[in-house]
Amino acid sequence: MRFILLPGQRHDSVGVQPLIEGVVFGALLGDKAFDIDWLRAELDGRGAAAVIPPKANRKAAINFDREMYRWRHIIENTFAKLKEFRAVATRYDKTDTSYAAIIHLAAAIIASR
Repeated sequence: MRFILLPGQRHDSVGVQPLIEGVVFGALLGDKAFDIDWLRAELDGRGAAAVIPPKANRKAAINFDREMYRWRHIIENTFAKLKEFRAVATRYDKTDTSYAAIIHLAAAIIASR
């Protein structure tokens, strides 16, 4: 599992580049917030599929694999399971390092179930 903690006021797309750096994958599943031209160009350059629905304000319609997009619920379910842990949901930790450790611990507990 890889993740990057971002400030609450930052958009999630800021953390995409460091997360995909050095990782080989065939497709990236994301919601409409990740419908960004630079990300689509990066994925095309890697030969990876962008399984991202287009934003409503996009001028040209972009097709995406709706069947593969349905697998995104697994990601959402993982976040829901993580948020079952009070320390993850409320973020009482004062430092990023402590909070990251709690996320790793919760993920390990979820994986062991």
